[in-house]
Amino acid sequence: MAGGYVKAWERATAVGCQALQIFTKNNMRWKAPPLSRESARAFRRKTAELKHPACGHAGYLINVAATSAAIAEPSRATLLDEMRRAEALGLLFLVLHPGNHMGAGEKEGLAAAAANIRWVLDRTRASRVKIALENTAGQGTGLGFRFEHLAAIAEKVALPSRVGYCFDTCHAFAAGYDISRPRGLAAALKDFDRLLGLDHLLAFHFNDSKCGLGSRVDRHEHIGKGHIGLDPFREILRTRAFQRVPKILETPKDASGRADANNLKVLRSLRGGAASASKA
Repeated sequence: MAGGYVKAWERATAVGCQALQIFTKNNMRWKAPPLSRESARAFRRKTAELKHPACGHAGYLINVAATSAAIAEPSRATLLDEMRRAEALGLLFLVLHPGNHMGAGEKEGLAAAAANIRWVLDRTRASRVKIALENTAGQGTGLGFRFEHLAAIAEKVALPSRVGYCFDTCHAFAAGYDISRPRGLAAALKDFDRLLGLDHLLAFHFNDSKCGLGSRVDRHEHIGKGHIGLDPFREILRTRAFQRVPKILETPKDASGRADANNLKVLRSLRGGAASASKA
């Protein structure tokens, strides 16, 4: 986004991307200057011109699972601001980590996450922007490494039209879902469908994993260069039900964009062949 929101699209299309995920502001600060109408309109015009999906990712300081007011209150306020920015920019959804309970326990953390998300959604009722809860690797006291966590939050939020999900491949593998094997991927997608519903899947984050199965360590790797391998990406890309679901690369970056271009080349080489029905 350096140089303006439209620059993000220019950089993305330069390496061949057909979908975009951005931060709506500096992702490591609570507050940011107001979003100008001119910048928002320019970005919306570019998105409409390209006819590619654009989404956002919530800032990393936000912790909706916090039970202490000192963290929960600025997290709510910042998430609210980012949802309003996402609406102004015409983004489809905002990817959100379920947060860290910080020692309060899973039950308390999940309840706090649901309450804080509902607080934000209640104040953006006129917005079309959804929250996409992302599965996590489960480092430390992080929540969301089991699909049951996401289901519990969504059930308590009780606004199914405003809540969907983002499936991160590295996170799922690190959390213990063995998606590297065909049976493991099918089982994970079956669990996802049973607990969350594949019709509520808003995006994939396509990342290989530097660390092993069940490591609970979140370290992304280039496609096919980690412990996951190419097979699950091939299967997802060839599954008819997922063809219109945006797939975002969060693989390691370089200034030239060559790393993204290489990962896209690998993924597009896997896409050929007959599309299958979803195995979930």
